[in-house]
Amino acid sequence: MTVLAKDAIITLAHGSGGQAMQQLIETHFVAAFDNSELALMEDQAQLPLAELTLAGDRLSFATDSFVVDPLEFPGGDIGKLAVCGTVNDVAMAGAIPKYLSCSFIIEEGLALATLERIVQSMAVTARQAGVRIVTGDTKVVHKGACDKLFINTSGIGIVPVDRQLGARFIQSGDKVIVSGTVGDHGAAILQARGELALSGTLESDCQPLNGLVEAMLAAGSVRALRDATRGGVAAVANEMASSAGVGITLAESAIPLHPQVRGVSEILGLDPLLMANEGKLIAVVPAQHSEAVLAAMRAHPSGAEAAIIGEVTNGSAGQVKVSGPFGGERLLPMPVGEQLPRIC
Repeated sequence: MTVLAKDAIITLAHGSGGQAMQQLIETHFVAAFDNSELALMEDQAQLPLAELTLAGDRLSFATDSFVVDPLEFPGGDIGKLAVCGTVNDVAMAGAIPKYLSCSFIIEEGLALATLERIVQSMAVTARQAGVRIVTGDTKVVHKGACDKLFINTSGIGIVPVDRQLGARFIQSGDKVIVSGTVGDHGAAILQARGELALSGTLESDCQPLNGLVEAMLAAGSVRALRDATRGGVAAVANEMASSAGVGITLAESAIPLHPQVRGVSEILGLDPLLMANEGKLIAVVPAQHSEAVLAAMRAHPSGAEAAIIGEVTNGSAGQVKVSGPFGGERLLPMPVGEQLPRIC
């Protein structure tokens, strides 16, 4: 790998299609994401159909774009976020994630050392998730045309024949489970910006969840899965209630919350249930399977703090309620706008 000068930066030449761009791609992207499909250096990846059809009968396909500020934060960076975000979207169908594409839009002047750290982080995270980054694209734009670096990732996974997950399968009496403390990512990003003189060691929960999903599905029946990213638990619960035509009641006292997230929320008047997560999922599980699934989640590193936080009801179709510790209830509406800008 080429040794970088300490002050090396991205220039417009790196997006020109010429020698500088070719060197950037080969030295930083192909070297980091090393696999047989990418090594061919074609304009597309050619994927073996036989391997895919042996694993299942449907493809799960997802795409997402990432614009977080700052690019690097406690617990992750925009590259790790991009891999985890798309892997997790694919995995919420019960799919086994296999392949990713990634596209970079880079602002002229970005330090090459920063790009190198982010690309290496993507490579490490992809290996952790068991996926390969097999194709991509690079664009360099004039200074001011984007904010340092934007990344788009798309992913393909295989859904095994016997798996059918989705909000349409949710039934009254099902239990709602969260895989751990909520609001960690949103609070960590806010803290990392250094604008509010907040202290602490809070880290983003950014992580791939496909291993946790496999452990859950091996333990018992699961109706539906969603990763609680932008809009947090509130958005996911409302989406599920609306799609299934049911009510959902969450127990406030049962929702796991990091003490620092609670503190940040109280100081700033934020609701942790609306704050972003990048490594937490919400599962709706038949009541008779809920304890087995919960035990499997808690035995997995990504679900050690999992908890049953609510129940699906027949009443108030499409509404989500939160019951307080002293018996009162409040509506938890779908979030309107962003609590915090540029969090993913």
